[in-house]
Amino acid sequence: MNIDLYQVDAFASKPFEGNPAAVCPLEAWLDDALLQAIATESNLSETAFFVQTESGYHLRWFTPSVEVDLCGHATLAAAWVIFNALGDNAETLHFETRSGQLLVQRDGDELAMDFPAKATEPLTMVAEVKAALGINEIEELLMSDDIVVVVNDAQLIEALTPDMQQLKRLPGRGIVVTAKGSDVDIVSRWFGPKVGVEEDPVTGSAHTSLAPYWAKRLGKQQFTARQGGARKGALSCVVEGERVIIKGRVAPYMKGVITLPPQ
Repeated sequence: MNIDLYQVDAFASKPFEGNPAAVCPLEAWLDDALLQAIATESNLSETAFFVQTESGYHLRWFTPSVEVDLCGHATLAAAWVIFNALGDNAETLHFETRSGQLLVQRDGDELAMDFPAKATEPLTMVAEVKAALGINEIEELLMSDDIVVVVNDAQLIEALTPDMQQLKRLPGRGIVVTAKGSDVDIVSRWFGPKVGVEEDPVTGSAHTSLAPYWAKRLGKQQFTARQGGARKGALSCVVEGERVIIKGRVAPYMKGVITLPPQ
């Protein structure tokens, strides 16, 4: 059995930037254990699988260790493959996912994802979070799908070297540390050792929480963002009521074929 595999860099203007994702188009769903094994073998933060349906595409995402409810960069990557490698001429793609229907449409040389906005609530675990991140100053501590840590110095984010074992003991999917930027509006880094991803270069889904927070704080609905440590990527966010539009570019890197024994 052969399965096409595309590896592309999401939120990137050229290869070796942004967040690499593997994308596998399927004719029909395979056993979940096999999907997880492929994602583990790919060893990227996310591998996306999709099957075409009458109304669009059914999309799923796997880290090297678990299936997740929402992934931004692998959705962007899957949309790029459908538009550019598979030749779908639609202006808007409709994805059915574990997080409901997600839309991706062409926007010039970018792709725009329409995701549900996520609210944040105050979190009181300041001492535990400081210890896990190895920092002394936290401006604001919030909880959504991830712990959201707001600091007042972007350089502090650059220097982060978290304790991954301590991060695993914290609640939520992962932890995102964010601050105002200089050449961009906001910067962040995201860590998720509990889901098999020590650091994700660019996490679109984290911006479903970051975007509403920063829109209120900055007093504007549209802004630019950069995420990452040694490897970075760029995106922009637009808050539209209960939705967040996340835009970015995709750079192709590699196409291959997964060869498996007959199932």
